[in-house]
Amino acid sequence: MTEQEKCDLGLMYDTTFPGREEMHLECADLCYDYNHTRPSDMAKREEILRKLFGRLGKNPYVEPNVFCGFGWNIEAGDNFFANNNCVFVDPGKITFGDNVFIGPSCGFYTAHHPVHHELRNQLYEYAKPIHVGDNVWIGGGTVVLPGAKIGNNVVIGAGSVVTGEIPDNVIAFGNPCRVHRTITEEDLRLQR
Repeated sequence: MTEQEKCDLGLMYDTTFPGREEMHLECADLCYDYNHTRPSDMAKREEILRKLFGRLGKNPYVEPNVFCGFGWNIEAGDNFFANNNCVFVDPGKITFGDNVFIGPSCGFYTAHHPVHHELRNQLYEYAKPIHVGDNVWIGGGTVVLPGAKIGNNVVIGAGSVVTGEIPDNVIAFGNPCRVHRTITEEDLRLQR
């Protein structure tokens, strides 16, 4: 089994395998190009995003500065919005559904390092996928950790640290992020 196959399966793998650094540098160059586009050049921005991400739906909008480790491991549905300074550490897959809104300075980290220093110092790592459902709003400064799953129709409060699974139709926040209440039809009526 190759180191990349181990990574894809969530097994511990050696991050120094041949070709990995070249994939990262190709992605870093695309991030650099994207982060240096003119704000008004929306066509060029979308062209670069479509090269950067593995899959991207209709109407993407990502504010610079954006950082991705590999890019091809990120999939986003229609109407994806990410505000300034978002970080996607993606040796593992990061999947976003439709209508996902991400506040500024959020991080999505699939990489997880061994606890024991001897393995960590040998540059071993694990990669656990992150999944974000449809119709999700993630508040600024939120960190989503390896293996986290956020359901559909969810609001994550600013500054949260998402460590596990958040079910559908809830407002959740905190460190660690916890469900605080269900979103109801009353929320729709109150905001009109």
